[in-house]
Amino acid sequence: MSLTSTTTPTRDDGPASTPGPEPRSRRKGPVHRLLRLIRRPLSLQGLLVGATVIVVGYLALVPLGYLIHDTFLSADGSGVSLDAFARAYGGDAHAGEMMLNSLWFAIGSAALALLLGTVLAYVQVRTDTPFKGLFFAASLVPLIVPGILYTTAWIFLADPSTGLLNSLLFTPLSGSSPLNIYSIWGMIWVQGLHLAPVAFLLMVAAFRAMDPSLEESAAMSGADRLTVLRRITMPLLRPAMISSALLMFIQSLESFEVPGLLGLQNGIYVFTSRIYFVLRSYPIDYGAAGAYAIGLLVIAVIGVLLSSWLQRSSRNYQTVGGKAFRPRPVELGRARAFVGAGVILYFLVTVILPVGVLVYASLLKYYAAPTGETLSQLTLDNYRAVLTQPFALTALKNSLVLGVGAATVVMLLAAIVAWVVLRTKAPGRRILDLLAFTPIVIPGLVLGLALAFVYLRTPLPIYGTLLILLISYCTRYLPYGMRYASSAMAQMSPELEESAAVSGASWFQTFRRVLLPLMSGGILAGWVYILIVSFRELSSTILLYSPGKEVLSVLIWEQFENGQFTTLAALGVCMVTLLVLLVAIAYRLGARFGLQSDSAN
Repeated sequence: MSLTSTTTPTRDDGPASTPGPEPRSRRKGPVHRLLRLIRRPLSLQGLLVGATVIVVGYLALVPLGYLIHDTFLSADGSGVSLDAFARAYGGDAHAGEMMLNSLWFAIGSAALALLLGTVLAYVQVRTDTPFKGLFFAASLVPLIVPGILYTTAWIFLADPSTGLLNSLLFTPLSGSSPLNIYSIWGMIWVQGLHLAPVAFLLMVAAFRAMDPSLEESAAMSGADRLTVLRRITMPLLRPAMISSALLMFIQSLESFEVPGLLGLQNGIYVFTSRIYFVLRSYPIDYGAAGAYAIGLLVIAVIGVLLSSWLQRSSRNYQTVGGKAFRPRPVELGRARAFVGAGVILYFLVTVILPVGVLVYASLLKYYAAPTGETLSQLTLDNYRAVLTQPFALTALKNSLVLGVGAATVVMLLAAIVAWVVLRTKAPGRRILDLLAFTPIVIPGLVLGLALAFVYLRTPLPIYGTLLILLISYCTRYLPYGMRYASSAMAQMSPELEESAAVSGASWFQTFRRVLLPLMSGGILAGWVYILIVSFRELSSTILLYSPGKEVLSVLIWEQFENGQFTTLAALGVCMVTLLVLLVAIAYRLGARFGLQSDSAN
């Protein structure tokens, strides 16, 4: 007698009463059980997943809906109107110049960052260059230093009148000050240098994943290095370069610190600085600010669509297969010394000079070029003032609360959404995935303005509190949390969940005791990243904070506006030191998690 003839029908709430396995075609897998539980709206899983879907949809859609509605609404509320766009673009004689400045700034910064990042990644991965240890510091330090501090450091270095490079290098030699950081070229330089480490990390991953056999075959066929680089390497890197360029373009387009600190000093406006200027004018024209915000959003969306179109044939450039490989470093020969000198120069320009000038300025009563007299008057008074001022401690507490809160909320949401998208066949899961990634094209200043539109017009007492800043950070960094959580979830086999379900574990027990511990590496990495970027966030915060609810980045901005540059430098050094400590602690915790997981295997 066959096994199938002896099995009895099973009920939904229990296993078969007679022994023997069911046929695979009739076996109820864990995904089926979990989908069945979703249909039970009062189950813990149904409530948790349903609440997550609602929260993600709210974070992604409601602010944009209010922004679009209030921008297109006529002044008397009678219907749709384009008056706000007429006031923003038609009433401003410099609107065309502003749009050109925005595009030129974003494209130039993205191109500089991508060029530097790609060259450095090639040198790091494919050559026998010396001083490879400097690449780690050169990529990590600019990521930790907030954009407002990095921009301030370059003001100290390249200001036409007081910049150290002009005062100590160019003026004694030529009698002039050729460096002017308050220009579109200065903006591109600072933004490009600050984004280059991100491009470097992305391109390093692309070089390491690329099979070098095609390059070696071309070299054996007689092609020189430049020909191999131009006709083999660069085409193979095309998908990674397009993705990196898109990310650099959007981050430059939404940058507020660099245009705010450098461009406004010389009347150079981009979208973000223009929105800030409109909202700081009286009377406030929210409609015009919304029109500028929508224009900025449209450019970002066009960039994403253009990137997708350029990558339509990315399969033609896939070289990663199941065969293991190890790239053989290119021997630089006589050029090795020059490349090593270039690595040292890059480290000096991107790390030593900006951080060093911040430390130097923090030890002065009044900023001045270093001379014998100024060096004899170095003092720690600025640090004492920072550590004894109540507003600094309040800003530090607010930054820690928001950073830890945003990182925790985002990674929990991302873990649940990643499970729904990757582990179920629920209808609409792709839409949920799209909603979770939608905020990546929303510039920070646009998001801040959209949230202001929401909570200035609703009776909820949220505007002017830390809660609205937490909502802003969670919305802004949800796509990055999704990337970490999805990568960690995709690496785990569903068999682990099946084993837990067969052992009688509920969905919540499986998620808490199986999935989350196994995802701990990716979850921790995402948590640390979101903590750092939330800690230094300014663009969305500048429109939403209220007195007493400042964070460290806003406090540094206020110090700059008040001309307290040395106090700003001391506050910035303390902020960077704290971020380094947080990253070091997280790195040790991550290493400990990694050792545990290795031992477990």
